[in-house]
Amino acid sequence: MTPQKKQLITDSFSRSETLQFYKAELLEVDTDFISMKIPKMELMTRKAGMFNGAMIASLVDVSSGYAAVTHYEEDCYVVTVELKVNYLRPAIGEALISKSYVIKGGAKISVIRTEIYTVDENGESESHVATSLVTMMKIK
Repeated sequence: MTPQKKQLITDSFSRSETLQFYKAELLEVDTDFISMKIPKMELMTRKAGMFNGAMIASLVDVSSGYAAVTHYEEDCYVVTVELKVNYLRPAIGEALISKSYVIKGGAKISVIRTEIYTVDENGESESHVATSLVTMMKIK
Protein backbone atom coordinates (compact mmCIF):
# COMPACT_ATOMS: atom_id res chain seq x y z
CA MET A 1 0.00 0.00 0.00
CA THR A 2 1.36 3.39 -0.94
CA PRO A 3 1.72 6.10 1.70
CA GLN A 4 -0.73 8.21 -0.34
CA LYS A 5 -3.40 5.49 -0.24
CA LYS A 6 -2.89 5.00 3.48
CA GLN A 7 -3.28 8.75 3.99
CA LEU A 8 -6.52 8.79 1.94
CA ILE A 9 -7.97 6.08 4.18
CA THR A 10 -6.79 7.77 7.38
CA ASP A 11 -8.23 11.11 6.24
CA SER A 12 -11.56 9.51 5.31
CA PHE A 13 -11.72 7.79 8.70
CA SER A 14 -11.01 11.10 10.48
CA ARG A 15 -13.76 12.92 8.52
CA SER A 16 -16.50 10.40 9.28
CA GLU A 17 -19.02 11.97 11.65
CA THR A 18 -20.33 8.53 12.61
CA LEU A 19 -16.87 7.27 13.55
CA GLN A 20 -16.21 10.49 15.48
CA PHE A 21 -19.49 10.01 17.34
CA TYR A 22 -18.46 6.43 18.20
CA LYS A 23 -14.98 7.66 19.23
CA ALA A 24 -13.53 5.08 16.85
CA GLU A 25 -9.79 4.60 16.56
CA LEU A 26 -7.98 3.26 13.52
CA LEU A 27 -5.56 0.60 14.79
CA GLU A 28 -3.98 -0.81 11.64
CA VAL A 29 -4.19 -0.23 7.89
CA ASP A 30 -2.56 -2.44 5.27
CA THR A 31 -3.40 -3.86 1.87
CA ASP A 32 -6.41 -6.17 2.29
CA PHE A 33 -6.61 -5.55 6.06
CA ILE A 34 -7.94 -2.98 8.49
CA SER A 35 -8.52 -2.95 12.23
CA MET A 36 -10.39 -0.45 14.36
CA LYS A 37 -11.50 -0.02 17.96
CA ILE A 38 -14.64 1.48 19.48
CA PRO A 39 -14.83 2.15 23.23
CA LYS A 40 -17.92 1.20 25.17
CA MET A 41 -20.56 3.88 25.64
CA GLU A 42 -23.90 3.47 27.38
CA LEU A 43 -25.86 4.04 24.16
CA MET A 44 -24.15 0.96 22.65
CA THR A 45 -25.14 -1.48 25.35
CA ARG A 46 -28.08 -3.49 26.52
CA LYS A 47 -29.29 -3.29 30.12
CA ALA A 48 -27.10 -6.24 31.09
CA GLY A 49 -24.02 -4.27 29.98
CA MET A 50 -23.17 -6.18 26.82
CA PHE A 51 -22.73 -4.46 23.45
CA ASN A 52 -25.92 -4.37 21.39
CA GLY A 53 -25.93 -6.54 18.26
CA ALA A 54 -26.73 -3.49 16.11
CA MET A 55 -23.48 -1.86 17.25
CA ILE A 56 -21.54 -4.96 16.28
CA ALA A 57 -23.23 -5.09 12.86
CA SER A 58 -22.46 -1.41 12.31
CA LEU A 59 -18.79 -1.96 13.13
CA VAL A 60 -18.70 -4.98 10.80
CA ASP A 61 -20.14 -2.89 7.96
CA VAL A 62 -17.78 0.07 8.37
CA SER A 63 -14.67 -2.02 8.96
CA SER A 64 -15.44 -4.28 5.99
CA GLY A 65 -15.94 -1.26 3.74
CA TYR A 66 -12.59 0.21 4.68
CA ALA A 67 -10.92 -3.18 4.21
CA ALA A 68 -12.38 -3.38 0.69
CA VAL A 69 -11.02 0.08 -0.09
CA THR A 70 -7.52 -1.03 0.96
CA HIS A 71 -7.60 -3.62 -1.82
CA TYR A 72 -7.78 -1.09 -4.64
CA GLU A 73 -4.80 1.05 -5.63
CA GLU A 74 -6.88 4.06 -6.64
CA ASP A 75 -9.18 6.13 -4.46
CA CYS A 76 -12.62 4.50 -4.55
CA TYR A 77 -16.01 4.21 -2.90
CA VAL A 78 -17.69 0.93 -1.96
CA VAL A 79 -21.19 -0.07 -0.89
CA THR A 80 -22.46 -3.12 0.96
CA VAL A 81 -24.09 -5.82 -1.16
CA GLU A 82 -24.55 -8.44 1.55
CA LEU A 83 -23.70 -8.69 5.22
CA LYS A 84 -23.99 -11.75 7.46
CA VAL A 85 -23.03 -11.73 11.12
CA ASN A 86 -22.78 -14.74 13.42
CA TYR A 87 -22.91 -13.69 17.07
CA LEU A 88 -20.78 -16.18 18.99
CA ARG A 89 -21.21 -15.05 22.60
CA PRO A 90 -22.38 -12.02 24.59
CA ALA A 91 -20.13 -9.06 23.82
CA ILE A 92 -19.05 -8.13 27.32
CA GLY A 93 -16.04 -5.87 27.58
CA GLU A 94 -14.82 -2.29 27.54
CA ALA A 95 -14.29 -1.93 23.78
CA LEU A 96 -14.97 -3.62 20.46
CA ILE A 97 -12.14 -4.38 18.05
CA SER A 98 -12.66 -5.29 14.42
CA LYS A 99 -10.20 -7.16 12.24
CA SER A 100 -11.25 -7.18 8.58
CA TYR A 101 -9.54 -9.25 5.89
CA VAL A 102 -10.20 -9.14 2.15
CA ILE A 103 -10.47 -12.80 1.19
CA LYS A 104 -11.35 -12.17 -2.48
CA GLY A 105 -10.82 -8.82 -4.12
CA GLY A 106 -12.17 -8.44 -7.63
CA ALA A 107 -12.45 -5.60 -10.11
CA LYS A 108 -15.90 -4.64 -8.75
CA ILE A 109 -16.83 -7.13 -6.00
CA SER A 110 -14.84 -7.96 -2.86
CA VAL A 111 -15.58 -10.47 -0.12
CA ILE A 112 -14.41 -9.58 3.37
CA ARG A 113 -14.22 -11.61 6.57
CA THR A 114 -14.53 -9.49 9.68
CA GLU A 115 -13.92 -10.77 13.19
CA ILE A 116 -15.16 -8.80 16.20
CA TYR A 117 -13.57 -9.03 19.62
CA THR A 118 -14.24 -7.42 22.98
CA VAL A 119 -11.33 -6.35 25.13
CA ASP A 120 -11.09 -5.83 28.86
CA GLU A 121 -10.35 -2.43 30.40
CA ASN A 122 -6.59 -3.03 30.24
CA GLY A 123 -6.80 -4.03 26.57
CA GLU A 124 -4.99 -7.26 27.39
CA SER A 125 -7.62 -9.96 27.02
CA GLU A 126 -9.58 -10.42 23.76
CA SER A 127 -12.76 -12.44 23.45
CA HIS A 128 -14.02 -13.42 19.97
CA VAL A 129 -17.71 -12.39 19.98
CA ALA A 130 -18.76 -12.29 16.31
CA THR A 131 -17.65 -13.36 12.87
CA SER A 132 -18.99 -12.14 9.57
CA LEU A 133 -18.85 -12.43 5.83
CA VAL A 134 -19.50 -9.25 3.84
CA THR A 135 -19.72 -8.56 0.12
CA MET A 136 -18.79 -5.07 -1.06
CA MET A 137 -19.14 -3.50 -4.50
CA LYS A 138 -16.87 -0.77 -5.85
CA ILE A 139 -19.01 1.96 -7.42
CA LYS A 140 -16.38 4.64 -8.00
